[in-house]
Amino acid sequence: EMPAPKPSEVATAPMDVQTLNDRLPDQSHAMQDAGYHFENLWFAGDKQNWPLASYYLRKTQSYLELAVRIKPVRKTPAGDVNLKGILDAVNNGLLAQVDQAITNKDVAHFRTAYRQTIEGCNACHTACERSYIRLQVPNAPSTTIIYFEPPLPSGK
Repeated sequence: EMPAPKPSEVATAPMDVQTLNDRLPDQSHAMQDAGYHFENLWFAGDKQNWPLASYYLRKTQSYLELAVRIKPVRKTPAGDVNLKGILDAVNNGLLAQVDQAITNKDVAHFRTAYRQTIEGCNACHTACERSYIRLQVPNAPSTTIIYFEPPLPSGK
């Protein structure tokens, strides 16, 4: 019987592209994480906790970027959908408006920009023939451990 390989031998073993691809998470995992942060973004912005809203916006963008790195092009019967191009448009348009609302601490603009971003997400899902995945403004956070109210001023 042969001895088990040493950990350093396993770490340096060459892998083919298919083996590496098989070990990557599916795009749905990154999208689930993006959804979690995007959901929490709503509650943070709605409660005007602007530092927390900014955090959740950055996390949402990060996971959307990961999802696109995992699958940059979605193949459909109607043709290829360039997810990188869509993400660039979302980041530079819709999410830039959300960011501007957060920077300006403008809750009305935030709510409008958030809803418009949802429309953009749903349009992307439709383009990818995933129209059964429809987002909406969340009515309750999926986790109750996060306190969305803004922090009290120092000393209070």
